Amino acid sequence: MPEDPRPSAPRRIMSLWFPRLAAEHLLRAAPGDTRPFAVVRDHGNMQLLWSLSAAASAAGLKPGQPLRDARAMCPELHTRLRNPQREAAFLTVLRRWAGKYSPWIAETAPESLLIDITGCAHLFGGEAELMEAIAGDCAGFGLTVQAGIADTVGAAWALAHHAGGTAAHNRTGDAVDAEARATRSRAARRHWVKGGPAPLAAAPAAPAGRIAPPGQTRSALAPLPLAALRLEPEVLAQLARLGLRRVEDLLNQPRAPLARRFGQALVLRIDQALGHVPEPVSPAPAERADAVRMTLPEPIGLETDIAAALDRLLPRLCATLEGRGMGIRTIRLQAFRTDGTMQWISAGLARPTHDPGRIRPLLAMKLSEIDAGFGIDMLRVEALQTEPVHREQARGHAEAGQAVSERLAAQTALDDLVTRIGARVGMEAVTRLHPGASHIPEKTAIVLAAAWSDPAPGWPAPAVPRPRLLWRPEPVSAPDAPRPPGLIRWRGRRLRVLSATGPERIAPEWWLDEPAWRTGVRDYWRVTVEGGERLWLYYAHGATMSAGWFCHGSFA
Repeated sequence: MPEDPRPSAPRRIMSLWFPRLAAEHLLRAAPGDTRPFAVVRDHGNMQLLWSLSAAASAAGLKPGQPLRDARAMCPELHTRLRNPQREAAFLTVLRRWAGKYSPWIAETAPESLLIDITGCAHLFGGEAELMEAIAGDCAGFGLTVQAGIADTVGAAWALAHHAGGTAAHNRTGDAVDAEARATRSRAARRHWVKGGPAPLAAAPAAPAGRIAPPGQTRSALAPLPLAALRLEPEVLAQLARLGLRRVEDLLNQPRAPLARRFGQALVLRIDQALGHVPEPVSPAPAERADAVRMTLPEPIGLETDIAAALDRLLPRLCATLEGRGMGIRTIRLQAFRTDGTMQWISAGLARPTHDPGRIRPLLAMKLSEIDAGFGIDMLRVEALQTEPVHREQARGHAEAGQAVSERLAAQTALDDLVTRIGARVGMEAVTRLHPGASHIPEKTAIVLAAAWSDPAPGWPAPAVPRPRLLWRPEPVSAPDAPRPPGLIRWRGRRLRVLSATGPERIAPEWWLDEPAWRTGVRDYWRVTVEGGERLWLYYAHGATMSAGWFCHGSFA
């Protein structure tokens, strides 16, 4: 079959930014409220503005401003605490809505969507008409949206977030826009009288959405501020101190000096925006939440009421997972308050299970951490992490005894103990030792997390007894000879050697360069000193470091 001679359509990306997502999402429940409104977030011992309504922005408030300063500027400001999970859920709803325009959509938290509109724009009359349709839908939803369309993800994001913005400078009083208005006007008029070109009028503000024609990504990015490249704030501050304010100031700079001074991330962002480095749009996977919820007719606040609701929710969730052959590894209980906020507790298990009796105590011990506030009107239990749990196979009479033995030898009690301790101190803090594949004394055991490892089937016994206590080798003052000394000085004590057994020669791992083994081959001796103390001494024959005696452990 002959190939299609028509060239493939160029890749086109649309970025949608909802700058007031959190605030307008909450205001949808009160459409007639015109008071200045802001969503705040906790930051240390203070609260900062996170998302503002249009009325709050008109009052001069800015995101990131301390709440106490905002109330001084706008006493009638109405605030709500930020709920990141609810914002993410609302962004997911918007992603589903945007599926009417393209099937290839990705979320870029916390307030943006990326849409691959390649081959889709003509269905709506063109890119401009598509942008108008999206703006109309968002206006009907009560949302503010800014859009950008370009050939690359970075360029579309830059146009959506910074089209029409001005490049900020890092100066204080030496910039023209920092001078008095009368001084600037006289300077402009004097420059015009002397024969120069007339002063330019202020450029009109660019529209909220902007389209970069195909193949013109570079020219569309050039006038934008450097923040359009998605750089870290520290890098932006360094570039501003050098007088670099716009993207065009970096596009013509040699890459090697930029990478050496500001890191590879700066060069990568430039290449991604220009399309030299691919940046795919990865759509969100199909959602399948393993969760159950209960909506309460009246708010509750007692711990016993929450526990009673948990007794009804947890068996339903476990029954669903059991039917799919899955077990819970991490579980979370969410309590939704009447004021729109939410609090949660979570617990992890050492082994996946769908037994409600083994899961409930983990959540019950943390119920006291939930602050009901003005009341809880909905509870939700979600299995955050699940793993397969093998079902029991039918067994004959010959295998019945073996099945009973396996069930009696099961580590369920130990797993429950690890789970309960881990719920208090963290799963990573509960560890167990496993034999290590090394002949080096300090490497004969490795530390593993008990929740993600099985007990060692057997610990190989060494040919020569090893001490119960090991520490970093400590210098011992003794004659520089490979024979056991008669008198040693260790930890500030003079000790007389009564007996010595050995030697056991241990060579370093020649394929590794370890600083502790640069003294070369060691001859270990089991030494008994005055007072009955049994020490593990070795004589290092010396390699890249000098020879000598060291104490490595104790048998007591």
